Amino acid sequence: MNRTIIVARIQPDAERAVANVFAASDATSLPRDLGVRHRALYSLQDIYLHVIDFDEDPGVAMRKAVKLPGFRQISEELKPFIKPYDEQRWRTPQDAVANQFYRWSATER
Repeated sequence: MNRTIIVARIQPDAERAVANVFAASDATSLPRDLGVRHRALYSLQDIYLHVIDFDEDPGVAMRKAVKLPGFRQISEELKPFIKPYDEQRWRTPQDAVANQFYRWSATER
């Protein structure tokens, strides 16, 4: 599995609006074009977590995404609601990706 977690800031009470933006986008071919298998959105106060499972390496998918009109459209639609976690350091979407530093999985029996 190729999972990535995007960390950002969400405007208060914007969860429904953000979910609607993604629901509309997920009804298009964009997720399939990028190899998205699963998406989950979370918030905790003003922290936004976007968990995405990809068919391929998330970095490859994100480099492909920035060239697609559908990705640029969803990015524009999210601007009123989602801001970079660290606006001083943010340059590209990759700057919002959390660094995995530990992983554990149950072994199959």
